[in-house]
Amino acid sequence: MGNQLSKNKISLDLSSRSLMRRLIKEGMRPYLGKVVLAALCMGISAGATAGYALLMDPVINDIFVNKRADLLWPLALAVLGTFVAKSFAGYGEAVLLSKVGLQVIADMQNRLFRHLMRLDVQFFHDTQTGRILSRLTNDVAAMRFAVSNALTGLCKDAAEASFLIAAMFYKDWQLAAFSFLFFPIAVLPIARLGKRMRKVSANTQEQQAQLTIYLEQAIQGIRVVKAYGMEEYENRKVGGLVGTLRDLTFKAARVRSASSPIMEFLGGFAITVVIVYGGSRVIEGPTTPGAFLSFITALMLAYRPLKNLANLNTNLQEGLAAASRCFAVLDTDSTIKDRPGAQDLVLREGNVRFHGVFFTYDGVKAALDGVDMDIPGGKTVALVGPSGAGKSTILNLLPRFYDVTDGHISIDGADVRDVTMDSLRARISLVSQEIVLFDDTIRANIAYGRFGATDEEIEAAARAAAAHDFILSLPEGYDTMVGERGLNLSGGQRQRLAIARAMLKNAPILLLDEATSALDTESERNVQTALEHLMKGRTTIVIAHRLSTVVNADLIHVLDRGRVVESGDHNALLDHGGIYARLYAMQFAEETVVSGSGRGI
Repeated sequence: MGNQLSKNKISLDLSSRSLMRRLIKEGMRPYLGKVVLAALCMGISAGATAGYALLMDPVINDIFVNKRADLLWPLALAVLGTFVAKSFAGYGEAVLLSKVGLQVIADMQNRLFRHLMRLDVQFFHDTQTGRILSRLTNDVAAMRFAVSNALTGLCKDAAEASFLIAAMFYKDWQLAAFSFLFFPIAVLPIARLGKRMRKVSANTQEQQAQLTIYLEQAIQGIRVVKAYGMEEYENRKVGGLVGTLRDLTFKAARVRSASSPIMEFLGGFAITVVIVYGGSRVIEGPTTPGAFLSFITALMLAYRPLKNLANLNTNLQEGLAAASRCFAVLDTDSTIKDRPGAQDLVLREGNVRFHGVFFTYDGVKAALDGVDMDIPGGKTVALVGPSGAGKSTILNLLPRFYDVTDGHISIDGADVRDVTMDSLRARISLVSQEIVLFDDTIRANIAYGRFGATDEEIEAAARAAAAHDFILSLPEGYDTMVGERGLNLSGGQRQRLAIARAMLKNAPILLLDEATSALDTESERNVQTALEHLMKGRTTIVIAHRLSTVVNADLIHVLDRGRVVESGDHNALLDHGGIYARLYAMQFAEETVVSGSGRGI
């Protein structure tokens, strides 16, 4: 999927025009009414600017040269009217375009996040979190200029320049044609600057993503950084990235600024030539002073929008480079999706079966190698075996976080790929050793996945998870904020909240992935009690390294190198004398274990 993302980015980089069309089509089309109204304001503003230049002819000739008093107030009011019209139209245009531009960016952020939520777990496995965050923040911020300023400015400046150029040709087409003889010369170097800016901007945004990644890692791993005295190392690493980002940003500023002197030179040269050529025509008689002043006013007024349009290309490339990265994410499709005609899962007994299941994460090494396994409905089944045997992979495949490479998984005879993912995951609860809590209240964290649950239901779930008493001991009870990743709570407290969340969901299939491995003895005892309550009447699959927690399981499957090598209950596997018996003996070599004893879940 990472390669797919890269290919999408390359294809989008090929054409600025296609990116512009896509931005307009997908971003601005929903706001066509506001855009049309803004275009009307642009037309009024541009017409007023051109009108101001045209009025210079009668102002000079009729008032200052011919001294016609009867035209003094009418012409003065006409000039005032052009400025009033331009000011009101300019305000309306600015407000409308700003609103549309900001809404387009907000839509893009929402659209990106919604799309990310639909992507496979594999995408997040292959893509660093900092890189994803950079696209949602840095890249979208860079797009803000492309939409709010560049796209809207393009329309505004193009309209204004068009009206002024039309006024110039109306006044003196020969002089106008002569004036613009030099401007095409600027096209080639400015186009080259745009391509260069696109490349520099892409490198800058990539460096920003890399900096985000390192900052996130350093902050999340601050305890390890301090424990190993690596503060200076992290300072140097981030300092190097910041320095590279500074150099790239400065390079972008140099490239961005290069188009301005080109236009300044050509503009100054054009105006000089017009003064010499036009002045000679006034002196010789074919052109009046008013007409020439009107022409040169239009030329000088046209210089600003023409300069903006020239600068626009280099500035626009920054936003388009960011847009290409955002569209690359949007064009990354999820490989795990509902099949056509998928039906809701109808659960009867909750029997789960793995039939000839093969799976590989990287397309090379098999994580599961032909797994055949039955999990009887309503029973507790434990998966044990050495690290890397494929236990967690089985728990990833059942809710379709990944899809099997070959074989199939069925629940009550229905292939999990033939039912809707919503109905499948609604019938599965997961509790793992890596507890995910959000920086919200305890109440909201328990109700996560079932918003709308009553306070009574939330408290009942907390009681069943042996969490109610410790929650009430907190300063604000159920309204206590748990902090980022639940850091305001102990490990056992976080675990019991996760169990309460599973209790409230009340799904008939329960997956427990090392739910007690990181806990101390007292916390584990509380959590075990909660788990025993949670597992009653459910199809439960348990992964545990500590075999003392699974001795009372109805069935134990032993995995090794991606295969099920032994199956049976605790006593049968001990009598078999295989891998399970060796693992059990290693863990309890110094203890006398009575068959059937131990703390079971």
